[in-house]
Amino acid sequence: MTGINILNGHSVLPGIAKAEAAHIHIENGVIASVGKAAPIAEQLDASGLIVAPGIIDLGVFKTDKPAFRFGGITRAALMPDQSPVHDDPATVRYAALKGKPDLWVHPLAAATQGLDGLHMAEIALMKEAGAVGVATGRNWIADSGIMLRIMRYCAALDLPVFVHSEDAGLAGKAVATNGETATLLGLSSASPATEALAIARDLILAEESGAHVHFRQVTTARGLDMIRDGKARGLRISCGITPGHLFLSDNAIFDFRTFARLSPPLRDEDNRLSCIAAVADGTIDVISSGHDPRGPEDKRLPFSEAAPGMAGAETLLALSLNLVREGTISTGRLFELLATNPAQILGLNAGKIAEGCEADLILIDPDAPWQVDGDKMAALAGNTPFDRLPVQGRVRHMLKGGKVIPA
Repeated sequence: MTGINILNGHSVLPGIAKAEAAHIHIENGVIASVGKAAPIAEQLDASGLIVAPGIIDLGVFKTDKPAFRFGGITRAALMPDQSPVHDDPATVRYAALKGKPDLWVHPLAAATQGLDGLHMAEIALMKEAGAVGVATGRNWIADSGIMLRIMRYCAALDLPVFVHSEDAGLAGKAVATNGETATLLGLSSASPATEALAIARDLILAEESGAHVHFRQVTTARGLDMIRDGKARGLRISCGITPGHLFLSDNAIFDFRTFARLSPPLRDEDNRLSCIAAVADGTIDVISSGHDPRGPEDKRLPFSEAAPGMAGAETLLALSLNLVREGTISTGRLFELLATNPAQILGLNAGKIAEGCEADLILIDPDAPWQVDGDKMAALAGNTPFDRLPVQGRVRHMLKGGKVIPA
């Protein structure tokens, strides 16, 4: 036998809103044909399942293969915030080897040495070592001169720049967003304008440099309006968000739940609804997990002392499917956000079901019910703000490079 036929499934095809019945034939690790099967090939029955491109998780903080496998993630862009920081070719090269062959890790190089925000790292050497982008890490680079140099350098190297959007001078040590919830809890808080200020500066620098700038998380109405305006002016920009900011408001921290302490902090309901609208109108380009598993030593602390972050890989698909059920977006649009657009940003031949693309596929039962349980998650830690939430949608099969990955 030669290759694999995926039969009887409903495939998510480029430019099509709904999954359509279509056989897929795979040869030598790539999609050979869509709509017909080869006469002699291994058969994989996808009856009752959606066949979709494997999720490309744009900006994770840990390589967490069991969690990625559960969530249908076949590729992950790894943030440079590691130990040691990915600010030299050796660490980048090592990171790119993690997980293969059933998971491809695409390292993002640190924009500055040690992520100090002061001294530009050896970006060209890290690109040669396998970096597919450059990132400022968890922090915003306050020095505009340094940031412009980084953007110009990345524009010349054709590397996207991933930025964190919080003006550190205004945010200070705030752990929550200004509003009723922060006031009632007595938490240090900052205005949502911290995000808008950071975005405004980086939009100007993006225009000045010609770089492709990806705003990793945009979570406020004002910030999203700026992104819309920048796109209308033809800037090379894109932006993302996580399910945390799409489906939770700052009410989620009301009982000092440290699992709901995120970076940037959760916003009020008006800003959350603005984020939903931005997914619907195409302003937001990517939904990613922000996967950042944190153990008890980071989370079982007073709220102001706990580390921000959530384990999001396992819940990314199931939570995002709610956008389809609620009629916010179509199935086709969802996988543009989860796979196609991330692939384009990183320059990968993946993320869609089309002839010649890498055969990274997931077969999904969209209605399969399950309950999020932080104590039973496959992740390195189960710090999810969605603990005990009933959800729907399970990955039944995964193919990486045309090979079925065992459950």
